[in-house]
Amino acid sequence: MTPRRARCPRWAAGWLPWCHASYSLDDARAWVAYCEQGWANAEDFAFAVFDDRNGELLGGVGLNQRNPMHRSANLGYWVRQSRQGEGIAARAASLVARFGFEQLGLIRIEIVTLPDNGASQRTAENIGAKFETLARHRLWVRGQPMDGVVHALIRADMT
Repeated sequence: MTPRRARCPRWAAGWLPWCHASYSLDDARAWVAYCEQGWANAEDFAFAVFDDRNGELLGGVGLNQRNPMHRSANLGYWVRQSRQGEGIAARAASLVARFGFEQLGLIRIEIVTLPDNGASQRTAENIGAKFETLARHRLWVRGQPMDGVVHALIRADMT
């Protein structure tokens, strides 16, 4: 089998800085190594999401920016374009949020999105997260500060 270069859909590139046209097999290997180190350091917890019927990669979800002192972390997720709108992100995010509360002892999980990412904001609300604010210059995206829509989830919010 010959590896093919993964193509990042245009919709994702605006919200996922790692998703770019020149994403290579070496980039993927570096990401896997980064994820392994995150688990080893108990700082970042990335999960791949697969279709249990055929093994197709559907997306990814993870907890990052863990703050042990305040028992909080950020939750992020993405789903491949061909499978969006099926509730995959909400199911995966809900499972990983439960992992965060039950296994990591988190008391707060934040979901921070760019203002025009309505799909991710709806996913946050679908898993019970509450809108809190539009935080000025909360994100650093493609070399510039961007505002972020902040949703937060506490254990009592889980639906």
